[in-house]
Amino acid sequence: MIVELIRLLITLALMAVGYKLGPTIKPSDPETARVLAAIIGTGTGYVLGGVVGRLFRSSLDTMPKSIVARSTGPELFAGAFGIIVGVFIGLVVALPFVVFLPAEIGVPIAVLVVLMLAVAGARLFVGRADEILAATGLRRRGGLVSRSPSDAGFLLDSSAAIDGRVLNIARLGLLRGRVWVPGFVIDELQGLADATDSDRRRRGRRGLDVIEALRDVPEADVAVLEDTVPGIDEVDGKLVAIAGREGFTIITTDHNLSQATAARGIEIINPFSLADAMRAPVAVGDQVHVSIRRSGTEPGQGVAFLDDGTMVVVEEASKLVGEDVEVEVTATTRTAVGRMVFGRLVG
Repeated sequence: MIVELIRLLITLALMAVGYKLGPTIKPSDPETARVLAAIIGTGTGYVLGGVVGRLFRSSLDTMPKSIVARSTGPELFAGAFGIIVGVFIGLVVALPFVVFLPAEIGVPIAVLVVLMLAVAGARLFVGRADEILAATGLRRRGGLVSRSPSDAGFLLDSSAAIDGRVLNIARLGLLRGRVWVPGFVIDELQGLADATDSDRRRRGRRGLDVIEALRDVPEADVAVLEDTVPGIDEVDGKLVAIAGREGFTIITTDHNLSQATAARGIEIINPFSLADAMRAPVAVGDQVHVSIRRSGTEPGQGVAFLDDGTMVVVEEASKLVGEDVEVEVTATTRTAVGRMVFGRLVG
C-alpha cells in the first residue's frame, strides 16, 4: 500500500512538471508539447515512484516492526506519538515546496514528504516504546513485545514459575535485565492447568499465577518471547537452544536442565539452590523436633522434614511413622537435589 501511494504522488508531481515545462521545450506548438511532456513525466513518475516506494518500504523493514494486530498498549501509544512527530516534521520540511513551487507540483511533493516521515516516525517510535514510556514517567507492564537479540536477560522455565521463589528474587532486584517468558512455556503451563489430574492442574495454575504476579513486580521487566526452534519439540531443548543462541541466562529448578545447560556453558539461576544456600545451617549435635512421615529406603530408617523442606533421615524410626520425635543431628550432606540431614532418636 505504501509503495502505491508513493508511486501515485511521484507520478502526479512529475506529470505536473512535464505539463509546465512542455511549452519551453517546443514553443511553436505549446499544447502538443504540454501533452507529450505530461505523458513522459507520467511514465517516468510511475517507474521512479515504484523504485522509491520499494526502497522506502525495505528501509522500514530494517526498523522495528510497526503496529500489528497483537501490538501492546505502549506500542500503540508510541506509534501514535511517532505519527504526530513525523507529521509535524514533515510539514516543516514540505513548507518550502508549497511556497516556492507551483501548487500542482509542490502539493504532491509536500504530501509525499509528510507521508513518508509520518510512517517512518511510527515505525521508529514503536521500536522505542519502553524509552518513551520511561521519559513520560510511565512503565510498560510486561506483555507481548517484539524480540530483539540485543536485549540480553533471563529465560524463565516452567519449573521455576511453578516453584514461585523467582518472585522473591525479582522483588530483591537481583534480576538485572529483561525476564523473557517463552510462549511455549506458557503453553506448557496452560496444558497443565487444563489437565484432569488435580495435582498437575494445581501446578499449572500456580505457574500461570506466578508469571502474572511477576509482571506486576516493579523491579522486574517481564515480556513474553514469541520464538520457536524448528526441529526441536521438547521444551527443555528449546530453552537451551534459545539461551545458547541469544546469550540468555535460564531460570530453572529442574536438575536435569541445569546439568544440560552447564554442559553447554550456559549460565543458570536455580532459585531452589539459591534458597538452599541461604538457609540457616543445622550443625552436627543440634537437636531438632520433627514428625516421621514415612519409612526410608534402608531397613529401620524413618524420613522426616524440617520446616524449610530439608529431608531428615532418622535411624531406627521406621516404626514411628506419624509420631513427633526429638532427633539429634549426626551428619549433614549436600546432594544434587539439595541438603540432607542424618540423625538418631534422642534417648
